[in-house]
Formats: sequence, C-alpha cells, structure tokens
Amino acid sequence: MQKLWKDFIKCGILGWCLEITFTALHSLQQRKFTLQGTTSLWMFPIYGAGCLLRPICALVKKCHWFVRGCVYALFIFVAEYLSGRFLLKKGLCPWSYGKARWNIGKVIRLDYAPCWFATGLLMEQAIQSPAGKKKH
Repeated sequence: MQKLWKDFIKCGILGWCLEITFTALHSLQQRKFTLQGTTSLWMFPIYGAGCLLRPICALVKKCHWFVRGCVYALFIFVAEYLSGRFLLKKGLCPWSYGKARWNIGKVIRLDYAPCWFATGLLMEQAIQSPAGKKKH
C-alpha cells in the first residue's frame, strides 16, 4: 500500500509538471512570452491515478516500447474520458475540448494521442521498481 501511495504522488506531480509545461509552451502560439502554465487541483488525483497503470505495465513489459505507449495512451484516454464526464456532470471540469476538431464528448482530444503516448511511457518509468531493489 505504501508503494501505491508513493506511485500516486509521483504520478500526480509528474502529471502536474507536464501539464504546466504543455500549457506554458502552448501560450507561445498566442504570443504570450511569459510562458505561464496552468493546471487545477482536480488534476492531481487524475494524474495520480496513473499509478494504476502498474498492473498494465507488468502485462506489457516484454512488448516493444511502441506497443506499450499505445496501450498506455488508450488507458489514459479512458481515464480522461471517465473523469472528464464525471467532473462535467458536477460542473467542475477544468478543461473543455468542445471547440477542438477531434474531440469526443468535449473531454478528450484524439489529436493528443502522442502526448498521452509519451506520458504513459514516462509514468511507466516513474512507477517501476528501481533495478536491484527487492519489491515489497
């Protein structure tokens, strides 16, 4: 249970950092050179749930990195859709992709697949047991 909690924290922080970086870089498109990035407190537990990829990592660990990235992206899309729909129903969703061309239900964007692919592989690295250490 302690490992799961640590992985939750790692994935939450990693997700926040990635989102802040992504939104800051996106501001360049609008010529906002302050590179201000944003996120929401709601995003921490959503990203933290990346720790639940651990069993999936174990199932696909011998697969090529491309296959693993695709599998992780699929699971992240499902999690984003479910959490987004839940938060949308409560009026709390911090994102809306309703104006994006490739959106599904206003809460996922299919054109973000490469981002989720890379995020999944990063989370895989964050939640793996360090080499040479015993798993408890």
